[in-house]
Parts: sequence; C-alpha cells; structure tokens
Amino acid sequence: MEIVCSNPQSDWHPMIHYHGTPITGGDKNAIVLKHRHAMVSLASAECLPVYAEICQSFALDNGAFSAWTQSKQLDVVGFWEWVETWRKHPGFDWCLIPDVIDGGEAENDSMLADAPSRHWCVPVWHLHESIDRLQKLAADWPRVALGSSGQFSSPGSDSWWRRMAEAIPAVCDEDGRPLVKLHGLRMLDTSITSVIPLASADSTNVARNAGLDCRWTGPYVPPSVTARAAVIIDRIESHASASRWTGMVIRNWELFG
Repeated sequence: MEIVCSNPQSDWHPMIHYHGTPITGGDKNAIVLKHRHAMVSLASAECLPVYAEICQSFALDNGAFSAWTQSKQLDVVGFWEWVETWRKHPGFDWCLIPDVIDGGEAENDSMLADAPSRHWCVPVWHLHESIDRLQKLAADWPRVALGSSGQFSSPGSDSWWRRMAEAIPAVCDEDGRPLVKLHGLRMLDTSITSVIPLASADSTNVARNAGLDCRWTGPYVPPSVTARAAVIIDRIESHASASRWTGMVIRNWELFG
C-alpha cells in the first residue's frame, strides 16, 4: 500500500526549525547553530549555556523521550526548576510540559496543572490518545505539540499517516488552516513538513548523523563534522511547511496484484 499526501508546494509558509542538541563533537561544533534555533533537552542540560548564547532562539524539552527510551523516571521537579532558571533569557521561546509518552490521558492531563504559564508552556498530544483530547488542548492552549507514540511511534509510517489524517483535520478550519500553532516532535522531515501545516518542528537529525562516517562517502565528503552538520541543516531548512492541510490519497496497489 502506498500513501500519497497531496499539498501544493507553492502553498508553504515559514516554519521554525528547532535542531536537537548537542551537536556531535561538543562546544567546538556548536557554532553550526549560530543564528539558528535549538531544542535543548533536560537530558543534556549542560550544553544549554553555549546554545543559548549563539542561537537565535531555543526551546526546552522536558526530557520525556530520553527517559522513555532509557526506561528512566522523568525528573519533573528538576525540569521546572531548570525552566525557571532560563525562561527569562531573551532567546527562550517556550518549553514542553512534562508528559508520559505511553501514559494515559488522565495521567498527562494531571501534569498540565503544574504549568506556570499558557503563553510559554506547551502541552503534548500523543498520537495514541483520543482526538477529543487533542481538540480540548487546542481549545485551551495557543500551541500544541504532536508526539508520536504507541502504535504510531514511527513518524512517516503508513499507520502514522493514517492517524495524522484523522488528527490534523480535527484542529483545522474548513480551509485546512490550523486553529492553533502546531509543533511536530521528531517531525523535521521534509516529507512531513511539506504536508502538515506546522508552525515549528524539531529533530535530532543533525546531532545524530553529522558524526557518522558511514553516512558520508565519495570524493566530495565535507571535511569536518561542522561542515557535515551545515550540509544537513541547509537541506532541512531549504523547505518550509505546508500552510494548510489538503488531505491525502491512499492507493492500495495490492488490488492490482
């Protein structure tokens, strides 16, 4: 089965690209994010002072994904103390409210009460949760983050796209324009951003791949991690986001043998 998403490429709008940190190689390669936007996780909080000074802006990740993948307990108290330390920095944009990635809706709703502001705190809607919860979050918060989870934990998979085809129209008007700002967690992929009308998105693509020698071959390989990171960033940021949701077409080639 092939899923083809339709969206006119001319119908794009600017989107903030948040690059996950730290970049491979530590502070000496951080300069590649100068004047760009960074997403800094509680799991790597020690790198924030550097990125806060060189980046155009930064958002703070609660570290739930790192805790989830490592089967660790999320430090909720420590996160809010960290945010309080940095939220008055001129480069601070917003932070993700602590969440339980594979948790229940009641568990995640209970964490919203600890958020000190609706202006710079962002709730996470997980794809395995109900569309009703997504709509409630969109009605109460100016920005909602979309997190891949459960059976929809792999962005770009067929099941993931089907779920997004249910979710996105629920928070858009009749013309496919989002009713609130949407942030895509782990969605800084042009095959996704060119279809879904996101105000912002993040990924650790640069941090993960700039230092992998096996990914770079041939006579024109960039000579350093910084140069490799710049290549990846330029490719990612050369694309904006779709300005509206226009739906998707599902072609079931299995019908033709």
